[in-house]
Amino acid sequence: MLAEPRGFCAGVDRAIEIVERALAKFGAPVYVRHEIVHNTYVVNDLKAKGAVFIEDLADVPPGATLVFSAHGVSQAVRQEAQARGFSIFDATCPLVTKVHVEVGKLHRQGYEFLMIGHKGHPEVEGTMGQLSEGIHLVEDVADVARVQPRQTERLAVVTQTTLSVDDAAEILTAIKARFPQVREQKQQDICYATQNRQDAVKVLAPQVDVLVVVGSPTSSNSNRLRELAERLGTQAHMVDSPDDLQSAWFDGKQRVGLTAGASAPDILVQQVIERLKALGAVSVQRMPGVVETTRFPLPKGLK
Repeated sequence: MLAEPRGFCAGVDRAIEIVERALAKFGAPVYVRHEIVHNTYVVNDLKAKGAVFIEDLADVPPGATLVFSAHGVSQAVRQEAQARGFSIFDATCPLVTKVHVEVGKLHRQGYEFLMIGHKGHPEVEGTMGQLSEGIHLVEDVADVARVQPRQTERLAVVTQTTLSVDDAAEILTAIKARFPQVREQKQQDICYATQNRQDAVKVLAPQVDVLVVVGSPTSSNSNRLRELAERLGTQAHMVDSPDDLQSAWFDGKQRVGLTAGASAPDILVQQVIERLKALGAVSVQRMPGVVETTRFPLPKGLK
């Protein structure tokens, strides 16, 4: 049973297209700060086309074309890239940019921030890096009890866009209990694609004996899909490629669910389906689900 929706979201589509168009227009190499999206297949495919993935801007030669990844970057990285004179294209997901803009706007109004997210994730580093101070990371309910903002009269909460909707809601409840006057966003920061894929798993998981999530280990939203299925009592496994599938997972199982994180390409889903057929799957059924129509424009200079 195939989850719907699954796989690429609009922000991932746009980020990959930015790198491909930059390569077509300016030629190889095009440098990309951090993995453009968290998927091994996508990164290797772009490497083969001439993209060079780096973490340190010192590794980019003067005058080169540089792309910021879909996860966004801090102000310090942005300023350093401009100072080094690179030709810059920003592939930050517009839904992440929206969070950055909100942080900047409220900071100018004197707000401090609590950010719900995972330490070390590049999106969290980028969002927290919009400010030099006054933004505090909370990863779980225990962190909420410990955090010590300098003032609480003007306190706002922002969220990593790829979190578990249920986990984030639990942490937000704890934040509001401790800081009743905290400012929430009018629209939640968790993106539509993350929400839709989690909603599909909530419908699919109880109908199957085992769930396979196509996604790379570094993909936050893919990991959340696997965790969600397990929380619902369904055995779940995440695979980076069809080679990761283990026949023992399906022994005695009648129904297999299949979904893919927002950074996993459909070609991998099709390859996993073929492998499951080789292991004995006899039919493929598509779930009804939300049809996503969101599209994001490309940066100027690449249209």
